[in-house]
Amino acid sequence: MVKILAINGSYRVGGIIDQAVGAAIGGARAAGAEVECVTLRDYPIEFCLNCRACTQKPSETPGVCVINDGMAALIAKIEAADGYILASPTNYYTVTAVYKRFLERTVVYGYWPWDTGAPVNRKTKLLKKAVLIGSSAMPSIMGRLMTSTLRLLRASAEVFGAKSVGSLYLGLIALKENQKLSKKELQKVSELGRKAV
Repeated sequence: MVKILAINGSYRVGGIIDQAVGAAIGGARAAGAEVECVTLRDYPIEFCLNCRACTQKPSETPGVCVINDGMAALIAKIEAADGYILASPTNYYTVTAVYKRFLERTVVYGYWPWDTGAPVNRKTKLLKKAVLIGSSAMPSIMGRLMTSTLRLLRASAEVFGAKSVGSLYLGLIALKENQKLSKKELQKVSELGRKAV
């Protein structure tokens, strides 16, 4: 059975991204996948120390971080998955701080010995699938053009060895205090979830 890992970078319980991730998971399950969801607001991840200890040894597998928190278990989940649903609202024109904190800790996927100027990704082939979901108060087209949200979600997919096979940017999501996705939007997100399988 195909295993899909959803990684949710939203702070808001029941908000637009929570709703969208739920619908995408439903679509992936309807396509026959086994799905696990990690909600980063509830996950024990510390800030990267930029020590680069995890980047020194060559390998196709991720390096080992010196911090003893939940990230090692999350890396194991990432490695075990066949595809990904990656989602974050937009704050200050990019992914949320909690998603960025997670993304910085994926430096374990880089090989960067001290005598080289830049890292290289340990995953040289994009053999898995990923779908990307972003959102913001601005209209969808502006969010796609003016923010780096989808770009960073795509970058994290590539770090894991996955190619983006679809994306959705949900705009105008702050018109009401407890806004709900429309039936049409839920259908689009569900279809997106199927693409990850």
